[in-house]
Amino acid sequence: MSLLADQADMASIRQDAFNIFQAGIAAADPYQAVKRHLVPELFGSCSKVHLIAFGKAACAMAQAASEIIPAGMLADRGIAVTNYENVTGIDNVDVIGASHPLPDAAGLNAAKIIAERVRNAQQNELVLVLVSGGGSALIPYPADQITLQEKIATTDLLLASGATINQVNCVRKHLSRLKGGGLARMAAPARLHALILSDVLGDDLSSIASGPTVADSTTYADAIDILKAKGVWDQVPINVRQHLEQGMLGNIEETPKPGDDVFKNTGHTLIGSNAISVNAMLQAAKNLGYETKLYSDHLCGEARTVGPTLVAQCIEGRLQKAGALGEITLQNKPMALLAGGETTVTLKGNGRGGRNQEMALAFAIAAEQQGLTGNWAFLSGGTDGRDGPTDAAGGIVDRNTIQRMVQAGANPTELLENNDSYTALKTSDDLVNTGTTGTNVADLQILLIQPAP
Repeated sequence: MSLLADQADMASIRQDAFNIFQAGIAAADPYQAVKRHLVPELFGSCSKVHLIAFGKAACAMAQAASEIIPAGMLADRGIAVTNYENVTGIDNVDVIGASHPLPDAAGLNAAKIIAERVRNAQQNELVLVLVSGGGSALIPYPADQITLQEKIATTDLLLASGATINQVNCVRKHLSRLKGGGLARMAAPARLHALILSDVLGDDLSSIASGPTVADSTTYADAIDILKAKGVWDQVPINVRQHLEQGMLGNIEETPKPGDDVFKNTGHTLIGSNAISVNAMLQAAKNLGYETKLYSDHLCGEARTVGPTLVAQCIEGRLQKAGALGEITLQNKPMALLAGGETTVTLKGNGRGGRNQEMALAFAIAAEQQGLTGNWAFLSGGTDGRDGPTDAAGGIVDRNTIQRMVQAGANPTELLENNDSYTALKTSDDLVNTGTTGTNVADLQILLIQPAP
């Protein structure tokens, strides 16, 4: 094969991977999801509707809802809180920009406005809550005696420790007035219904945006155990430790649990998820002529080990699926191995990057070291368009990635060890840049393999 033909094939397979990724993002379009699920029957005999939206998809969701809520029923103006990059103007809705992944003062002020609005809702009124990923950071409302900076410090420690999203949310719930069912408690006795776009694998409603409208089964003791298990308990601000200890002793009210009366008038509708996006990718890959296989619908673990594990299984020619889904046998035809999930990164260095970029870099290094043959491309990206504290959604690597890095004077292994995947992938022109997407249903992975001739 000529060099030009080889380059054309590589460009083609990389474009296929990106198109499949975009199909997954499109399936999580929040505007269309609200349009499909917000039915007139939901408003019933309510005299007023209080529209509250928060998360990375808040603007698109609020726009759709404002077009559906019957004329004259909207109480005051709606409120939508989203990350700064996703702020857009909406008629009859006050849009507030706030920081993500670490909260800021703008988010705190927005949370206070939401709390006041919800507390004022009356028994014959509906509080319509539109929830999407990122809500935990965007509406911080620390419990008494805890400052926003102390909560930020605690969240920062957890994120750097490699804690899972469920572990982070457990702690957040017990440091917050809104999370862990707190918003539902404030809304009672008004009716409350939430439309939820899930960024959590398995779609546990109590974990999405830290579950502000649903019951919480975790406890103060659980939060303390997580901080100790991750080795950060002694680094957490003293006020946070004291608050959690007082809660464990029963001196501070627990989050509302399943069966609590505050949930008698609440309801929820799941309108989008990672699983829906993975299914859309499977169909898109099939339409492009690939033999499609689901590698995992719950991809998790350390990003830098998940990538090499996938490479090793490709080399062996058999891919063990997650759970009890059986095995995949690689065939002598173009194949698409697809996954959805959310891995973690334990910070060891001071570089830049995110879990998707780290996984892509680790995959490329392992593929080079282990000799993965054929024409292949691997893409890992966040559906929100932002991977970690960077402007990239993730990374896309191929069999020439490491060569490009080395020729540019970069050391891929050293950069990985320093958690500097962003620099590595930028050097080889392998960053995935989509811009902010206005949605968030966790991460998506695409591995395309064309067998060697």
